[in-house]
Amino acid sequence: MMRSASPWLFSSALLASCVLAQTAPQPQPQPAPMPPPIAAPADKPYPGPIQLTVDIGNIVDRVETVHEEIPVVPGAREMVLLYPEWIPGEHQPSGPIESLAGIVTTVDGKRVQWVRDRVDVYAFHVPLPDGAKRLALDFDYLSPIKPAAGRIEISDAIADLEWNEVVMYPAGYFSRDIPIDTTLKLPSGWKYATALETASASASVEDSAIRFERTPLNTLLDSPLYAGLYYERIDLSPTPTDIVRLNIFADAPDDLKMTPEDLEQLKNLAAEAGKLYGSHHYKHYDFLLLLSDKVGDIGLEHHQSSEDGQPANYLTESPKSVFGRDLLAHEYTHSWNGKFRRPADLWTPNFNVPMRDDLLWVYEGMTQYWGNVLAARAGMRTPEQTRDIFARVAAGFAASPGRDWRPLVDTTNQPIVSQRRPVSWVSFQRPEDYYTEGELVWLDADTKIRELTGGTKSLDDFCKRFLGVSNGSFITDLYTLDDVVKDLNQVVAYDWKTFLEERVYDLHPQVPTDGFTRGGYRLVYSDKPVEWIAKDQAALGYADFFTSLGLSLGMRRGHSPAGMVSNVWWGSPAFKAGVTPNMELVSVGGMAYTSKVLTNAVLAAENDKKPLQLQFRDGDRFKTIAIPYYDGMRYPSLQRVDGAPDRLDDILAPSKSPLPAM
Repeated sequence: MMRSASPWLFSSALLASCVLAQTAPQPQPQPAPMPPPIAAPADKPYPGPIQLTVDIGNIVDRVETVHEEIPVVPGAREMVLLYPEWIPGEHQPSGPIESLAGIVTTVDGKRVQWVRDRVDVYAFHVPLPDGAKRLALDFDYLSPIKPAAGRIEISDAIADLEWNEVVMYPAGYFSRDIPIDTTLKLPSGWKYATALETASASASVEDSAIRFERTPLNTLLDSPLYAGLYYERIDLSPTPTDIVRLNIFADAPDDLKMTPEDLEQLKNLAAEAGKLYGSHHYKHYDFLLLLSDKVGDIGLEHHQSSEDGQPANYLTESPKSVFGRDLLAHEYTHSWNGKFRRPADLWTPNFNVPMRDDLLWVYEGMTQYWGNVLAARAGMRTPEQTRDIFARVAAGFAASPGRDWRPLVDTTNQPIVSQRRPVSWVSFQRPEDYYTEGELVWLDADTKIRELTGGTKSLDDFCKRFLGVSNGSFITDLYTLDDVVKDLNQVVAYDWKTFLEERVYDLHPQVPTDGFTRGGYRLVYSDKPVEWIAKDQAALGYADFFTSLGLSLGMRRGHSPAGMVSNVWWGSPAFKAGVTPNMELVSVGGMAYTSKVLTNAVLAAENDKKPLQLQFRDGDRFKTIAIPYYDGMRYPSLQRVDGAPDRLDDILAPSKSPLPAM
């Protein structure tokens, strides 16, 4: 019989092995080697054009079918295909690669399996056999069917085709060096508009193919196409050599109707832009305007066109909507500011090199300023309406503590930081304030120039120097902050570098209202609402109490209940009482919520000094919140200062300059 070992012996051996394991050196984890880098773009011609065919005939499933034929560089053993990631005008890596499916590659007729890069998911490696001559690529772009998947781009009557969504291209080349021959297939009976030049269009119902003139890849991706059943083109050209066209696509024929006043204002816009810049950098400029309650709104700039999208009633009920009337002026201005002239670090050699956004306060902020000014000069808004918009912008900053910690220049990083996803506390996080605070900076600069020169010069003169150079050139002209300062000093000598650094780069918590005071106005508040704003907000199902309680309710186009809290201003009475975004206000003092009921309650509390009793629904619970607020409704506006120079009125008045011969 064998005797069993002592349990003490086993435990001692285990303890000894643990001690050894703890004292013996252990290898630390090390990173796996990175794969070889993808070839950087080089400024050399790609050998032969890419043949691109896009079929958007499947509007039921909203599938865009893509076929490419790509010549192979002789002797190459691999081709790396890139799907565009950094999209100009979007200021972020937003290429919708998640919408690709059915990717198939063949080389000289034989199926070859691609491999996605292990680091860069926008890159696809395709092995090439000896002697390979041509690579064929097929894939489907699955355009969103529901808003949760992205902006709706296709309906049964309209399609917005962005070429960056339906093309891949070889790595290792500047996009301007890759020629493309493009063919488009449309649904039967559809019409189209684009800044691209048509080479031929088939009259056959079976073919229905449009072939465009050969163009470099960068121009193709900067030339979107609208197509649809209901279409009208309107000539807005201010001169025979400055060709400007409005291309309208709508859900229904009646939505295309336009009043003579609207047409005159749009023609005025083209003329006022010509007077302001004194040049143009397009063969013809095409506004692409979709009017739809099915396809999503958009405003995206391009060099020779713009993608603009508004509700179906934008033209037919235009007197009722003032807020969106600067859209076309804004995007048109980008033809000069942002497309022809561009911040040096926002230009990239292809669409997969990261952009840097730090001069967006010029690119977008100055464009926001001129969009509002040109809309006023063209008669699309009255000067008073434009002043009301400036007042709202400044009042928003007065109620927003985000300027206490975040300088304006840092907001230019926001498109990359947040990928333009919504944030919870807009007033504290201040996302993308470079648009609206930027416009106040440029109003400040405009009035300063007028003050320094006794009204003989203005920001108009700066624009002619800075944006109006090289008439007729299509080549992007890059600029830096030093270039901005230099051209401002060419208009009038001043310490413009310090002027801009203080307002943009330094922490600047004071509300930027110098442009108002120098322009002959001051920001004031009253209990009396601005009539046109009240009407616009009612039509949009929206109500603003941001300068009083510190909240706003409802969403545009009625996409949420009227009482849904869309924003709460950080540090406001509503914030301190515990109101948060996404609660729903259901009653005010026992009465069902409406904007009028809440307004009356705020006015009553100003007199009786009793806290407002507001009942909210928060998920599946109801809660009553008391807000001790007694300062009444505070509607912002600009009030004329007697005796002060009326520079702001001069800025918003139609230009007296003649149309230049371009």
